Amino acid sequence: MGNTHAGTLRKREVAISLVIIGMLFFVFGFVSWVNAILIPYFRIACELTHFESYLVTFAFYIAYLVMSVPSAYLIRRLGFKKGIMAGFWVMAAGALLFIPAALYRTYPLFLTGLFTIGLGLAVLQTAANPYVTILGKPERAAQRISIMGIFNKGAGIIAPLVLGAVVLRADDSALFAQLSGMADDVKAAFLDALIRRVIPPYTIITIVLFLLGLTVRYSALPEINTEVENEELAVANAGKKSILQFPHLILGAVAIFLHVGTQVIAVDTIIGYADSMGLSLQQAKVFPSFTLFATITGYVIGIVVIPRWVSQLHALQFCTLLGSVLTCCILLLQGRVQLFGYSADISLWFVVLLGLANSLVWAGIWPWALKDLGRYTKLGASVMIMGLCGNAILPLIYGRLADLYSVRAGYIILLPCYMYLVFYAFKGYRIKTWNLLKR
Repeated sequence: MGNTHAGTLRKREVAISLVIIGMLFFVFGFVSWVNAILIPYFRIACELTHFESYLVTFAFYIAYLVMSVPSAYLIRRLGFKKGIMAGFWVMAAGALLFIPAALYRTYPLFLTGLFTIGLGLAVLQTAANPYVTILGKPERAAQRISIMGIFNKGAGIIAPLVLGAVVLRADDSALFAQLSGMADDVKAAFLDALIRRVIPPYTIITIVLFLLGLTVRYSALPEINTEVENEELAVANAGKKSILQFPHLILGAVAIFLHVGTQVIAVDTIIGYADSMGLSLQQAKVFPSFTLFATITGYVIGIVVIPRWVSQLHALQFCTLLGSVLTCCILLLQGRVQLFGYSADISLWFVVLLGLANSLVWAGIWPWALKDLGRYTKLGASVMIMGLCGNAILPLIYGRLADLYSVRAGYIILLPCYMYLVFYAFKGYRIKTWNLLKR
């Protein structure tokens, strides 16, 4: 099938495309946000430090740095549907590695499986994000991305609860407390049994990912030309020889790097932070879902108000400022409060509210970063996807700070991240040349 221009698609074709891409974003969310439960789970079962446990996010997301640019060429060569199928099958191979890793309680093999899943996800993300950005009017791009975000974060709410229900039991907390006093052979037997609980769910995930690849391959998803240039844009980009000549893109990729890092810190560290306040793992496992629910609330608000009452730029600016304020509240305010049946320090709820602050940042950055790239769109998208390695690096910095100081002090890493995001939202997106005098 030949490439189609997005503007020629009928409403029915656009709707079908959005449903299929929405399914992709649901899968992104499920396999990504399930890490929130894997981190504390592996920390106990594999006897890890905070820093070592956050290698889960490092292994998973560093794959984006490795695979993003090759993904652009893969998608260009195979097309969207075959490329997406390949991405799903690579993810299935990674999920399959969880079985031998669990049988032998081998943490490096788990990390290899997570890295492989990340490779497949990099392919899917490189295909899906520019697709959604151009599939309709530019001023409604943030609205479409917000809809995709609901699929993504909706899966994120479900994932830790589902996996938590499968791998955690009511009496586990008492057993975890007894681990230090167990004989070595008894402890090893218990931890072996604990880690093998991941085998059934990841066997199912492997099968589902393989079948999804086939489903997309033979679906009605059209092959869209994402690199079309009108005459004016072709003239403007005629002298461009490198993707590095688009400062708003490069600065946008840095913004994505910092944004996704802040987002994954808010979700993947909150169980450990709740644990530090005396909440059991059974109680704490719901807090990633609270954070993601706050994010979905932001998406819904965005869908309703953008662009009718609020521009996607103003939404981006508000969210980055809100993230900065909430970070200061996490670091400076304290006091025990009772909310929703949980007694915890008020700062825990500010971490939950970071989900709201993060909700419209991704949707705000992408349209501005990809604006006017023309034939460089796919490569530009791959550069943006490389930014997702922020999910790999920033949680490790948080984990190191948590080990050295405290789990609360670790959140200071968020402050410079949000300060840069404020810069991009107010100024960085407008920079069209590295020579600022010619901007």
